[in-house]
Amino acid sequence: MAYTDISSRILYEDNHLIAVNKLAGELVQGDKTGDEPLSDAVARYLKEKYNKPGNVFVGVIHRLDRPVSGIVLFAKTSKALSRTNELFRKDSVIKKYHAIVERAPRALQGTLRHHLLKNAKQNKSYPVAPTQKGAKAASLHYQTIGKSDRYTLLEVELHTGRHHQIRVQLSANSTTIRGDLKYGARRSLPNGSISLHARQLIFEHPIGDRGEINIVAPYPADDGLWEQFKPL
Repeated sequence: MAYTDISSRILYEDNHLIAVNKLAGELVQGDKTGDEPLSDAVARYLKEKYNKPGNVFVGVIHRLDRPVSGIVLFAKTSKALSRTNELFRKDSVIKKYHAIVERAPRALQGTLRHHLLKNAKQNKSYPVAPTQKGAKAASLHYQTIGKSDRYTLLEVELHTGRHHQIRVQLSANSTTIRGDLKYGARRSLPNGSISLHARQLIFEHPIGDRGEINIVAPYPADDGLWEQFKPL
């Protein structure tokens, strides 16, 4: 896809880190499609903004699935990349997602625990028995934060970071994400997105004594349903 100017989507920036509000459909990092990734767009933005000669360093810290929107954090220095990667590895980053689901969960909140197995050929993960070879433990906590006439809005906090984790665990809980055909949604959305949004990141800045960083991403502007939920 052709990216619009990302300057209006910068959520946070300092000398070491930059966070962007990813649009659904954007790639975070290059893949076999050959489409320009968001990392390249960020590098171009930094090169132009600061008039930098040569190549600009942009380190990919984490990723979002292509149909998912929301916060993506990049490193502007190798030091920030290694230290922030370590925060993610140690689960020292609070990661909150909002999801519009087709059916309300049986309980308003709860913790979901599964063992998941990735099928690389299908680019899909499945809940399996804990004893199955290659299975990885997955855990998340959800709470219901809004209702509309047809849908429910959940806030999800990840405890682990598995392939398609939120998508497959919510589907296994009979709370399939709106638009997510791969995991059982009734229908797709016109732009190919799914209603899963990386809403918030909270972490201690990895460089120096800068304190806690709290980044929140506005909902996608092209889908008014996000703003129609009545809080509980």
